[in-house]
Amino acid sequence: MNPDDPLLNKELRRDEGVEYTLYIDTVGVPTTGVGHNLNAKPLPEGWAYPLTDAQVDELLADDAGDVFKDLDRAFPWWRKMSYARQRVIANMCFNLGITRLSGFKNTLAAMEQGRYTTAAAGMMASKWAEQVGKRAERLAEMMVTG
Repeated sequence: MNPDDPLLNKELRRDEGVEYTLYIDTVGVPTTGVGHNLNAKPLPEGWAYPLTDAQVDELLADDAGDVFKDLDRAFPWWRKMSYARQRVIANMCFNLGITRLSGFKNTLAAMEQGRYTTAAAGMMASKWAEQVGKRAERLAEMMVTG
């Protein structure tokens, strides 16, 4: 799987939403595109709102590339999971960031050990699951079924 995987991008668009203008997310972070954190990475020079589809796609590809690098560094085993399970952990990392995802110690250990039902239960028992609702339910089901 690579950062411009069409199915992952479709899922991220559904789960994050797509905005062509600046908005403030639920925790007060200026955001645009597909959950693109403007504090972490401002728009490239010369870009203006509303963004074009091509610009949103470019931001998403760049952000997904960062997620893949973070996952490769922190959890090299993630690439050994099935395609669906790789999309789960990439989706979670996109949403949470690598630092907050790393806090899911027992869930990540279960993933690494192939105990996917346990991993899904850990996902659903988190504050994150309460915050994202249906997204967590979908991802937990994908974790179980692979």
